[in-house]
Amino acid sequence: MLIGELSRRTGVSTRLLRYYEEQGLLEARRGPNGYREYDEDSVVTVRKVRALLKAGLSTEVIRTVLPCARGEQPGFDWCAELREVLQGELAALDDRIDGLMRNRGALADYLAQSRSAPADPS
Repeated sequence: MLIGELSRRTGVSTRLLRYYEEQGLLEARRGPNGYREYDEDSVVTVRKVRALLKAGLSTEVIRTVLPCARGEQPGFDWCAELREVLQGELAALDDRIDGLMRNRGALADYLAQSRSAPADPS
């Protein structure tokens, strides 16, 4: 199928499909006319990529775990190092959440202090 049909069937823009190809997430053959040609499995691959992006994984990590993903809503065949990669991503996400919670606490403290401070007469 051509890129337009893949876009229509997946709801993903042709620009993003080209990006996925550049990132090594999607494979296309070139026809005699130079057009990209995708096989039927590409529909499922794009849906897997979208689900993994929605889970917060980067395209670099998705490239690593994609061979282990099965089905349209990725379940995983636990191939070598997959658990370690996902645990690392989860730990990094937890660290970001902790940092955001600290930032939120600091902002809330500033706001609380500003409510109790006298108004500046100038």
